[in-house]
Amino acid sequence: MNRYITLIFISFLLLAGCREQPKTITGADFYQTELFRDVQLAAIYKDSKTFVDMVPDRSHGELIQLYNEEKEKPDFDLKAFVDAHFSDPFVSGQNIVTDTTKNMYEHISSMWGKLTRGPDTPMEFSSRIALPHQYVVPGGRFREIYYWDSYFTIEGLMVDKQEALAKSMVDNFSFLIDSLGFIPNGTRNYYLTRSQPPFYALMVDAVTRDTKGLFPDYYPFILKEYNFWMAGLDEIKQPFSAEKYVVQIEQGKFLNRYWDSGITPRPEAYKEDAHLASDLPSKSEKEKLYTQLRSGAASGWDFSSRWYTTEGEFGTTKTADLLAVDLNCLMYFMEISIAKGYALDNDGENEALFLSKANERKAAIQDLFWNEEEGYFYDYNFTQKDFGRTATLAGAFPLFFELATTEQARGVRDKLMSDFLKDGGLVTTLENSGQQWDAPNGWAPLQYIAVEGLLNYGYVDEAKTIMQRWLALNERVYEDTGKMMEKYNVEDISLPSGGGEYETQDGFGWTNGVALSFKALLDEMDPGE
Repeated sequence: MNRYITLIFISFLLLAGCREQPKTITGADFYQTELFRDVQLAAIYKDSKTFVDMVPDRSHGELIQLYNEEKEKPDFDLKAFVDAHFSDPFVSGQNIVTDTTKNMYEHISSMWGKLTRGPDTPMEFSSRIALPHQYVVPGGRFREIYYWDSYFTIEGLMVDKQEALAKSMVDNFSFLIDSLGFIPNGTRNYYLTRSQPPFYALMVDAVTRDTKGLFPDYYPFILKEYNFWMAGLDEIKQPFSAEKYVVQIEQGKFLNRYWDSGITPRPEAYKEDAHLASDLPSKSEKEKLYTQLRSGAASGWDFSSRWYTTEGEFGTTKTADLLAVDLNCLMYFMEISIAKGYALDNDGENEALFLSKANERKAAIQDLFWNEEEGYFYDYNFTQKDFGRTATLAGAFPLFFELATTEQARGVRDKLMSDFLKDGGLVTTLENSGQQWDAPNGWAPLQYIAVEGLLNYGYVDEAKTIMQRWLALNERVYEDTGKMMEKYNVEDISLPSGGGEYETQDGFGWTNGVALSFKALLDEMDPGE
């Protein structure tokens, strides 16, 4: 009898094991599921980012199983399903109420606390990457820290005597490099396939200018990030071929490009990417477009005619085919910073190695990116062995890092003041494509890069003109709306900015930082005013 009971018990266990159990679906896997695709393509929310930032009430595997059961019912309602099982715990604190008794600069100083988050508590099933220190978010739809935004925010914090908060932001980026091996686009798990313009070394420079003893604590992280950006170098076999972020321009010489390893629509812009690729006939062509779009997002310029190979055609975005002038200037500064770190360690051999790398890159920037006919720095399309299609404000980066010759700096100055300067500051490109990183929009970080670059070469009056026009526009919009904006229309200063895949956001981290930096610079130039 006991033998039969044992057999029955074993049979029960076997049957239980055969029952369908919820699959373990974590992180990026969820963005490839039918549930995710259905929600995004149904456009339940106006902004595709809304859904990826929501937190489910149970594991993704359990939700998928429940969805598969529920969707077969005749009265199934997708939005009701999402409302029942997803919520946004981060929505509170986003509405900004302006104190009308404050001027714009007082308002900015009062905003740091409202835009500060952290330290984070890890939240199960959330897309957010928890950070161990306080940080400042940009504002609006962006409730997490973003990479290149944060440098300009940090500069503003330093002007406003918020050194501890600025340092804690850098410490968070050090944590990301240490734990992930790189700094993602933003602190969400759907950004883990890409980085952004590598400003970490500049952030370190900002918070260690007056406390030189801190630099040795940070330079190992600069080196680790550098190794991330140079990954793939040893796998390239011939000139003008690429691997990951690296492109060989000639034997033993390498430059960098923006790149993303993903081959699917961006989770935070799923319906937009899928729609753009919908007319492509094959899966491989769709995947190639998705990689190019993701690479555009990795550049921070998402999106711009800068990346088009055919004027006016968004589908011809080829970001990963371009050696980007801004990126390579940033890589130069990284190499210089690493050499500085080795010098402090009395490691002369490695100091010399990285100074050599930096000097080789400087020579390439002066040669490969310089368009003699236009008198301006352009991106370089290594697949076509020719300049990028259009001039952009990225051409000011060599001046910011003092990489231009005197003659080149003069050419950049002339083009900035004759072509890019508008009533409200510098326009991002000279094309009005409907994309947000194009005319008529101006962006705070690019005003800052251009102004500092001009000052490096002694063009003080030109720099003052840009700062004064930009701040006048910021002040007018603040008076009208009580807000600091992510971007501005610099061509018609009576109109708001526009274009792109989401509405203009307010807050706004880097605009605040640049406004404070410009005011401090102007006060220093004209202390009596």
